[in-house]
Amino acid sequence: MKKIILLFAFLTAVASCKNTEKKEPEKQLTAGEIIDKSIAVSGGGSFAKTRISFDFRGVTYISEGNSWRNHMERIKTDSVNTTRDVLHNGDFTRYVNEKLTKVADSMTSRYANSINSVHYFAYLPYGLNSKAVNAALLDEATVKEKDYYKIKVTFDQEGGGDDFEDVYLYWIDKTSFTMDYLAYEFHVNGGGMRFREAYNIRTVGGIRFADYNNFKPSDEATTLYDLDSLFGEDKLELLSKIELENISATPCDTC
Repeated sequence: MKKIILLFAFLTAVASCKNTEKKEPEKQLTAGEIIDKSIAVSGGGSFAKTRISFDFRGVTYISEGNSWRNHMERIKTDSVNTTRDVLHNGDFTRYVNEKLTKVADSMTSRYANSINSVHYFAYLPYGLNSKAVNAALLDEATVKEKDYYKIKVTFDQEGGGDDFEDVYLYWIDKTSFTMDYLAYEFHVNGGGMRFREAYNIRTVGGIRFADYNNFKPSDEATTLYDLDSLFGEDKLELLSKIELENISATPCDTC
């Protein structure tokens, strides 16, 4: 009986060793894989054939198509005129009261960039897997007691827009893969840095939308990579709120 018990213990130990040997180390996700997961949980597939509209600071923004960059609009209305700016496949046109209006060449790029920027931030993380994106996984970070993947994004000059030299950071939850924070360093208008905290999360038409608390550092010596730590210590200054209103996302068979 004692021999049987010893034999059973030996076989159990061998089996345990074999199971341990077969267990492979956990695969480290790449920056691209993390971004793809974040886009998927944010409703990335719902962007295809969808018409999206929302109001931001009293202005209406519209996009439609398999890629929202194909067709974007901005509509401003005052007591006299309705101005509709259209960015279609990179070409900018302006209509005032639905009449085509000439715009100085020096201004078309500025208007186009403004339209693109609002849509870009509204749909994040969608678009972070485009060809012009260069994504790198940095050290993992903890923000407000939650663990995040910290990803740096830069853009190629070709396809990256006029602001291709700007640098972006994204904090993606390690469990849910939602993008809860972002930061960026810009160079226009004297340059600066911003840190945004997502809140008021809601899903419309299968797509995740968020508003943001928009912060800036008070110390000019601060680096972009320290903003999450400063945020956790309540050492950033609340500059503004980024709020989307009247969001609509509906199927568009003719997009």
